[in-house]
Amino acid sequence: MSVEKKEFGENQFGESVQLFTLTNKNGMKIRVMTHGGTVVSLEIPDRNGTMADIVLGHDTAAEYVNETPYFGCAAGRYANRIRGGRFTLDGKKHILNKAGGEHVLHGGARGFDKVVWTGEIPAGDNAVRMTYVSADGEEGFPGEVKTVMTYTVTEADELIIDYVAETTKATPFNITNHSYFNLSGHDAGNIGKHLVTINADRFLPIDNTSIPYGTEASVVGTPFDFRTPHAIGERIDAEYEQIRFGCGYDHNFCLNKHAAGELSFAARAEDPVSGRMVEVYTTEPGVQFYTGNVISGTLKGKGGCRYVRRGGFCFETQHYPDSPNQPQFPDTILRPGRTFQSKTVYQFR
Repeated sequence: MSVEKKEFGENQFGESVQLFTLTNKNGMKIRVMTHGGTVVSLEIPDRNGTMADIVLGHDTAAEYVNETPYFGCAAGRYANRIRGGRFTLDGKKHILNKAGGEHVLHGGARGFDKVVWTGEIPAGDNAVRMTYVSADGEEGFPGEVKTVMTYTVTEADELIIDYVAETTKATPFNITNHSYFNLSGHDAGNIGKHLVTINADRFLPIDNTSIPYGTEASVVGTPFDFRTPHAIGERIDAEYEQIRFGCGYDHNFCLNKHAAGELSFAARAEDPVSGRMVEVYTTEPGVQFYTGNVISGTLKGKGGCRYVRRGGFCFETQHYPDSPNQPQFPDTILRPGRTFQSKTVYQFR
């Protein structure tokens, strides 16, 4: 196993960015940059041993600008949406930076995806540790929050992401990784033939602005029933209100758990073309299944390719969207003296 570090130019703000490459004995290789704590590439073999990069992204740090759809990044301080860019906490109202939108998405105008993290290589581990201190009031969120993410590659072809955070004031906190996968290769086109399984009996219906109504719904008899494998393209354009509101799949699935916070199976994707498979395990209560519905086909990706609509899918392990405004959802408030801890494992085969 090995970890290498090199300079990776500057981001759109003129800040220096570093790139870490993690490799195991099987040839699995992951590159992570300090801009956004972003997974830039992930190479694994197919059934014949042929390597391919299976995550969407760009060739340089400077290309990860505001218009890109969060390729591979750490999404936070609050991943997903907060309705109206506001919430009330302990009797005090907080107004967030909506960046011109109706709601706050993935932390605001300059969330965790657009800042430069401090990267270091822990002694004795095939890992990189990323640290970022978010100032009190950043994007409107209360409290100074220190977040540490550790990306580890194992000899079992796993990518493990551990998250730890602490705060000086009570604040909403919800973090995820936003990698887009295409198991045929990042530039292989539509992912409609991928078979997906999600360990969830319920999902969160949304309104036409992608905010959950607040109640869980059964997946039974709907296009959201992935308890057994279904091709992504099988029902993605079904005449169904929730499909229409999400322009496909862009919904939180409420994972089946024996106990809150347990590390358990969340989802699986299989590519019949390449034979590659990824299984996801997480301590989080939900996973956002997103199918790249707004990628237009004009976006330039790695190697000069153009990413097509639905050219990648995301399994965003998370707490539920808009939880600060919906107290019936699992609690997302991090308080002083407590430590946020979360783990997600991507097992490749």
